[in-house]
Amino acid sequence: MDYEKERAEAIDAGRYALDCLNSAYDELNKAGGWGIVDLLGGGLFTNLIKHSKMNRASDYISDAKDALTKFSKELKDISSQIDLDFNTADFLSFADFFFDGFIADWLVQSRIDDAKHQISDAICKVEEILKNL
Repeated sequence: MDYEKERAEAIDAGRYALDCLNSAYDELNKAGGWGIVDLLGGGLFTNLIKHSKMNRASDYISDAKDALTKFSKELKDISSQIDLDFNTADFLSFADFFFDGFIADWLVQSRIDDAKHQISDAICKVEEILKNL
């Protein structure tokens, strides 16, 4: 096994995952801002923008889940050489319920905030692992 090649592949996969996570976070942050406007009586236009941002975030979250799965596989290729603890099931589990059954704007805002916190945690973990590679 060419350790340096496997390490480079893991780093590339981690950086791509980080890009996806950061993009999802940015879109959720924008959606959250529009969500606050919506809570204050925004209206149809505000609601459309907020949901557009949420849809983009959903796409990035899907990409991030795929990228984290690939990152995890790449880490397994070198795990005998480095002690790394990374389980994709620990991160982004919110994606399964994030877009289900919005009942009220405040619930949407709460889910946006929860998702941002979970993405932020995943970003920190990926950054930590990349630093150790």
